[in-house]
Amino acid sequence: MQEFDAIIIGGGPAGATAAATLAMRGRNVVVLEREHFPRYHVGESMMPYCYYTLERLGLIEQMNAQNFTKKYSVQFASANGKMSQPFYFFQHYDHPSSTTWQIWRDRFDLMLLNNARDKGATVHEGMTVREVIQEEGAAVGVRAVDEDKKVYEFRAPMTIDCSGRSALFAGQQKWKVRDPELNKIAIWTYYKGAKRDEGYDEGATTVAYIPDKGWFWYIPLPDDIVSVGVVAEADYLYRDGRDLEAIFQREVKENPWVEEHLAPGTVCDQYRVTAEFSYRAKHCASDGIVLAGDAFGFLDPVFSSGLFLALRGGEMVAEEVDAALSDGDYSAARFEKYGCEMHRGIEAMRRLVYAFYDTDFTFKTLFMARPDLRPDVTDCLIGDLWRDYEDLTMELKRFAKVPEPVEHGAPLVREKITA
Repeated sequence: MQEFDAIIIGGGPAGATAAATLAMRGRNVVVLEREHFPRYHVGESMMPYCYYTLERLGLIEQMNAQNFTKKYSVQFASANGKMSQPFYFFQHYDHPSSTTWQIWRDRFDLMLLNNARDKGATVHEGMTVREVIQEEGAAVGVRAVDEDKKVYEFRAPMTIDCSGRSALFAGQQKWKVRDPELNKIAIWTYYKGAKRDEGYDEGATTVAYIPDKGWFWYIPLPDDIVSVGVVAEADYLYRDGRDLEAIFQREVKENPWVEEHLAPGTVCDQYRVTAEFSYRAKHCASDGIVLAGDAFGFLDPVFSSGLFLALRGGEMVAEEVDAALSDGDYSAARFEKYGCEMHRGIEAMRRLVYAFYDTDFTFKTLFMARPDLRPDVTDCLIGDLWRDYEDLTMELKRFAKVPEPVEHGAPLVREKITA
């Protein structure tokens, strides 16, 4: 048995950020990661507001030293291949963060985890957490096994679940609640030598439509590689069978922009598939444990929000855990503010995602009616999710089906039993 101030399950972006943040505040932290880094992970496009967390972690110089592709904008291609006016971040606000990056996740995630080590966190790779230990209704530690099946017990007054989409604690507690409208799957691969646009658009993330509100992502990466994936309903993509290559190549022909850009390139990796089911945990915390990143919730990736929410969420949860350790109060109730803030940020992006998938909605129509709302949409796309979007929300409701906020996500507050 080993004792720490905090245990972090998972060494991905949320976990590594939480670990570094706590270690920088003098906390004795352990990260338990089941894989060995570097490891493959999809999700290569960053939002500009990732910059601020990376800056606080002391990583901007390392990021600039990499050969990561510079990303200046997001752009959209209609189903007939016609391009929208790009959302240029630097036109919206003048700050170094307006230039962000298209990254290799294996390199980026390793950088984050090594940074946590450098800041003083203990990191165990190849260590799989099997269960959260609960005593009298409160989490007090975890049991884990290494690759030789040796069992370890780690104890701490606080545990942070950053286990990603496997969502260890939410799964064990049956807390995962799927979003009823966002039931997509993604099929993707990588091309070498595919076409890139010129100038500032060379590193742009392109969202290209296909019928029935499916879409392609097109993300220019370093080393002349492009990440390309198609996202749509399973019934649509699997209508002719489940051969991933056949499905992908069939859908490429549905958008002239995608077909033209991929034509000079060659596939240089396998075809992959995942269910992109969006979900939110019923609770963000229970006594002694709090959830962050994809372990708390996953939102459809159309606007590349996942990595930002993991970084910022890892930072926010670490700040709250640090305060809990100082106060000696590990109850779920003290994470109400954290849950409320994460809920508010996710909902701002979720409304835009719902509008995107509404077959009657286009950004062009919205901006023709309200050109003054373009900055609001850009704010969402850069990651400024915690400002007032009431005006944008009301206008979106005129043009699209916008969801009501989910009612879950608050901490699980237990009633106190008194004599």
